[in-house]
Amino acid sequence: MAKWRFWALIFWLVVIPFSGLRAQQKTDSEKVRDLEAKLTDAYKHRQVEVFAPLLDEDFVITFEDGSTYSKTGYLSYSVTTSSRVDLVESTDMKIHMHGDTAIVTGSYHERGFDKGEAYDYHDRFTDVWMKKGSKWLMVAAHFAVPNKK
Repeated sequence: MAKWRFWALIFWLVVIPFSGLRAQQKTDSEKVRDLEAKLTDAYKHRQVEVFAPLLDEDFVITFEDGSTYSKTGYLSYSVTTSSRVDLVESTDMKIHMHGDTAIVTGSYHERGFDKGEAYDYHDRFTDVWMKKGSKWLMVAAHFAVPNKK
C-alpha cells in the first residue's frame, strides 16, 4: 500500500503539472493565424507601430497590378492620408507549415475610400512568414485578383 501511495505522489508531482503544458501553448500555426489577424487589424486602423515590427527588414509585397514595395514603401503606402479603410477581412485562410516557414493563403476583402472614390477589392492572397529566432516575421506577401467565373 505504501508503494502505491509513493507512485501516486510521484505521478501527481511530476506528470500532472506538465500534462496541461502542451495544451496551454499555441502551435506555430495558431501563432501565425493570430499574427495575420493582428496585422490586418493594425493595417485597417493605420497602426504602423503595431504592424511594422511584424514585417522582416527584407519584406516585399506584390500587388494585383504587378507593383512591388519594400517594407519602407509598404509602410508609407499604408499610412497615406488620401485613403480610408472601412472593412478588411480575410477568409478561407489555410496555413501550410514547412519547418520555420509558414505559407498562408486565403481570400481578402477590403472596402473603403481612396482620393474620395469608393473602392471594394476582392482578392486572393499569399503571405510567407519565417520564424527568426523565437519571432515570426512576414517576409513576403502577394495579392491577385481572383478569376471571375
